[in-house]
Amino acid sequence: MKRLHVIIIASLLAIIGAAVPLAAMLQISRTLAEQTEQARLEQVARQVIARANSAFAEASAALHAIASATPTPCSDEHVALMRKLTVNTRAIDEMGYFSGGQLACTSWGRTEERIALTPGDYVTRDGIMVDVGVRPRVSGANARLALQYRDHNVLLDPAQLVDVLAPSGMQLAIASDTGVLVGALNGPDPELLRSLLARPRIGMDATHLFAAARADGWIAVATQPRDQIQPSLQRQRMLLLPVGAFIAALIVGIVIWLSRRRLSPLGELTIAVRKREFVVHYQPIIDLETGICVGAEALVRWRRPDGSLVRPDLFIPLAEESGLIIPITDQVVAAVIADLGALLVADRSLHIAINLCAEDIKTGRILDVIQGALAPTDIRPQQIWLEATERGFIDIDPARETIAKARRLGHSVAIDDFGTGYSSLQYLQGLPLDALKIDKSFIDTIGRNTATSSVTSHIIEMAKTLNLFIVAEGVETREQLDYLRAHGVHFAQGWFFAKPLPAAEFAVFHRQRKERYGSGPDVIQRAAA
Repeated sequence: MKRLHVIIIASLLAIIGAAVPLAAMLQISRTLAEQTEQARLEQVARQVIARANSAFAEASAALHAIASATPTPCSDEHVALMRKLTVNTRAIDEMGYFSGGQLACTSWGRTEERIALTPGDYVTRDGIMVDVGVRPRVSGANARLALQYRDHNVLLDPAQLVDVLAPSGMQLAIASDTGVLVGALNGPDPELLRSLLARPRIGMDATHLFAAARADGWIAVATQPRDQIQPSLQRQRMLLLPVGAFIAALIVGIVIWLSRRRLSPLGELTIAVRKREFVVHYQPIIDLETGICVGAEALVRWRRPDGSLVRPDLFIPLAEESGLIIPITDQVVAAVIADLGALLVADRSLHIAINLCAEDIKTGRILDVIQGALAPTDIRPQQIWLEATERGFIDIDPARETIAKARRLGHSVAIDDFGTGYSSLQYLQGLPLDALKIDKSFIDTIGRNTATSSVTSHIIEMAKTLNLFIVAEGVETREQLDYLRAHGVHFAQGWFFAKPLPAAEFAVFHRQRKERYGSGPDVIQRAAA
């Protein structure tokens, strides 16, 4: 994935990561505010039921008390008793006595006006008939609720049934459980009220929050406009928005951290290892005596998804520092087998040199990897050379063990980039090496009058003293080639012969050199001798 794509995606994720928690907290705060208000509405509705029960209980007690008394109907004693019960019962406005279906007297006294007993709207479970909307003609008060038990009835103010502490903007209503509206406060919406009496529930619509409670033969309804949740909404936002801001900051921080890791060289290299983005190019190694191509050094290249190649000097040091060089080396081994397995089997004189890291030289781990890769093939171990820089031989005892084991398995081992470290003749004598590769920096001094010009010849003589094959790296001119031949160097590689080539191009180069110069001596046999 290109850096620009990563930056765009990271920016989008950061924006989303910042917006979503804040939007979620806003939505959650609204939901909680609505739920809080609905819970309060339900609580008020249940308070209304409790108030209605209390008022009906008081009225029922008064009716049962007068029904059990034995004064002469409409006598002064009877009227006084009704008046006393009315005065002492807070819920009752008036009490009356019916005889023959006609009102005979009330707690106000005898009445001459003929008022007939009307059929009630419903009957309670304890046998009290309830008539809604009765207007008393004696007192002339507003419409009342009439409760009839036997020959007596009482009148109640319906407002008493919904007389609870509630916010000014809340609408209340109380009805029988059969849906007969008994009392209301603050004018609840008629259509909404009918719906809630028909199907009591808690919820909201486009304009109202509502709660309907059913208990003890009552249905109580409490509603309020949705815009009245603002105080509760503000409280919830004050609690939740800081949480959303913290989560948003955390997500943005994580996105930035991940994107920086992804955009960092180490992050990109880690992904490249996981996606196996590495390919191997092969730089031909030429026998200076015969001119034939006797092998190649396997050089890893990082091919990005866009097709561009990353130079090894830009990622190999990081890979070595991070430990990623180990899986990269394993991929190189696999690539060599896949790329050139058939060619190696067809030409037993051909070898491929694979570079090893210091850790592999120290532990010898790579030898098992190579054996496992060669096992299903017909490639000989002698055709796989192993190279390591002087840094890989610093821990000399385990390095000596690894080299000895590699040679027992049939591999030749070379010290790479010789001269750039701290190797000495005594140091090299302690290692069972097969070849020495002269670093390009010394080859570049050939034909130049520099302070290090004479070092190249000393390195060559040292290698000869140790009876090592000598490979010159970075040969680019005819003058360098002639000098190396004159000093008895065995092999060379560099742009004078060919740049590092993809596997298919290397196979063509190898065939052409072979056709031009012949098969030549078997370098594998020479190395083993």
